Amino acid sequence: MKDRELKLGSGFVALALILLALVGVIALFAYAGNTRQPELLWAAIPAAVMWLFLPFGFVVNGPNHAKVVQLFGRYVGTLTDVGFFWGNPFYWRQRVSLRVQTFETGVEKSAEVKDAAGKVLKEASSRRMPGKVNDKDGTPIEVAAVVTFQVVHPAEAVFAVDDYEGYIRVQSDAALRNLVSQYRYDGRDGDEFSLRGHIDEVADRLKAGLQQRMHLAGIEVTGAQISYLAYAPEIAAAMLQRQQAAAIVAARRVIVENAVGMVEHALEDLTSKGLVDLDPERRAAMVSNLLVVLCGHTAPQPVLNTGTLHN
Repeated sequence: MKDRELKLGSGFVALALILLALVGVIALFAYAGNTRQPELLWAAIPAAVMWLFLPFGFVVNGPNHAKVVQLFGRYVGTLTDVGFFWGNPFYWRQRVSLRVQTFETGVEKSAEVKDAAGKVLKEASSRRMPGKVNDKDGTPIEVAAVVTFQVVHPAEAVFAVDDYEGYIRVQSDAALRNLVSQYRYDGRDGDEFSLRGHIDEVADRLKAGLQQRMHLAGIEVTGAQISYLAYAPEIAAAMLQRQQAAAIVAARRVIVENAVGMVEHALEDLTSKGLVDLDPERRAAMVSNLLVVLCGHTAPQPVLNTGTLHN
C-alpha cells in the first residue's frame, strides 16, 4: 500500500473552538434549568455527549515520526508534518519512527523483573550470542552483524508486515546465514573470496541481500557490517594450529628462497674474484653449510679448521 500524505487542521484553532463549544453546552444546560424548559435537555444532552468525543481528535506529531491514520479499518493517510493538529475523533493512529535505527544480530535481551511492590529484582540486560553457521566447506563458525535501517514508507511498514521491527530482525539473521554459507571463512589462495579476507565486500553483499528482503516492508537498509566472526569453540584450537602451520610454512618458504639467493651470490663472488677454486664436492659442501647456517633455528657453533682445505 502506497503512502498518502494527510493534512490535518491546526490543533490550537480547534482547541479554542472546543472551549467555546464547552461554554455553549454549559450555557444551554443553565438556560434549560433557569427557564424550566425540560425539552431543551433533549438538545443539551446530545451536545454534551458529542463534545466529550471532540478532545480525542487532537494529534501531536514529533520530529522524525509519522502517524499512519485509519478510519473504521480504511487507510486515510500518513501524517508527517510536525506539530499540534486536530482531526476526526474516530481516527485510529499508529506511530512509526522515521529515525535511523540500528541493532546487532545474535543479541539476547532480558527484561527488567520487578516484584509486587515495584522493587527491581533483576536489571534489564543483554548478552551476545552469535549465530552458529557452517561455511562453504562445512566448517562451523560464529557470526554476527550490525544492521542500520530506516523506515521510508510508514504505510507499508504498518500494513505489509505484522511487526516491521521483528520482521527486519528475523530477515537479517536469515540473510546473514545465507551469505555465510556461500563462502569460506578463509580463502585457499589470495584471489578467492573469503569472509575474513574481504570484510567490505561481505558487508556490501549483505546490505544488498537485506534490501531485497526489506523492500516489501517499506524499509531502507542504510548499512550492514560484520561485527563478530570466529571459528566455533569446538574447532577453534584445531583451526588455530592449522593457521600457525600455514604461517610457519610460508615463513620457511621465504627464508629458503632468500637463503638460496644469498648462497648463489656468495659463490658467484668467490668465483669472479678468484679467491678460492672449489671442486664440485667442496662446492656442494659449502652450499650445504651455508644453507644450514642461514635456515637454522639456532645460531651455529663455528669450527676452526687448522689443517688444509682438504683436511
